[in-house]
Amino acid sequence: MQAYFPSLQMFGIRTPTIKPGDSISRILIDSLEEQGMQLQDNDILIIAESPLATAEGRLVRLDDINPCDKAKKLADEYLLDPREMELILQECDEIFGGVPGAALTITKGTLAPNAGIDSSNAPEGHVVLLPENSQESAGRIRREIKEHCKCKIGVIVGDSRTQPLRLGCVGIALGTSGMVPVEDARGTLDLFGKEMTITRKAVADNLVSASQLLMGEAGESVPAVLIRGAPVQIAEDDIEMPLFSRDECMYYSNIRNNNKK
Repeated sequence: MQAYFPSLQMFGIRTPTIKPGDSISRILIDSLEEQGMQLQDNDILIIAESPLATAEGRLVRLDDINPCDKAKKLADEYLLDPREMELILQECDEIFGGVPGAALTITKGTLAPNAGIDSSNAPEGHVVLLPENSQESAGRIRREIKEHCKCKIGVIVGDSRTQPLRLGCVGIALGTSGMVPVEDARGTLDLFGKEMTITRKAVADNLVSASQLLMGEAGESVPAVLIRGAPVQIAEDDIEMPLFSRDECMYYSNIRNNNKK
């Protein structure tokens, strides 16, 4: 039997500049209509975290921040603005290292330089924090768009992160709705009939990485990407991104153990 592989298509969604208080769902619906596109069943929408956070009021003016002594000390150590360091302390779960220009943190359960705080694509003197709850945001946006378009779609809130010892950024899903974000490949067989015992496919992360080829990281004005034909499992429920525990993660556990020596 010949296997069938669907063709995957990606379409960048160009929008006006997104401001605090805007409805991301409404902007995406209007922008798709202006581009002559309609959503279909099984489409996936990838939404960048920074414009989403901006719409949700997570834009912060640095002059409004008064850094504490700890923030000032860490800012000197990692060569950061003390006001941004104060925000990092407020946002992160833990700081356990860093390099000049970046403090390495655990924030909302994942490794995130500077607690995911972003100064790019923010007005001068401002930074954008991560969305308060990307999972809830993805679910809300999916339901709002589904009500308008009557389609079963998936929504992913994505961000960009660096990988250990790799130059450049890849995509990471912060929240998902309407799809299975990680598919379990354990129990399947490889080309030589050996059973897979560990592998899980990071479907949502891979789709975010692909979408960043269209979004870019600068002034492209493409805060969202429509992916069509992706081999994903659409679901009615909001399935949260599964995470390793800190002890299970080979990166975190080894960094933490070495720091304790």
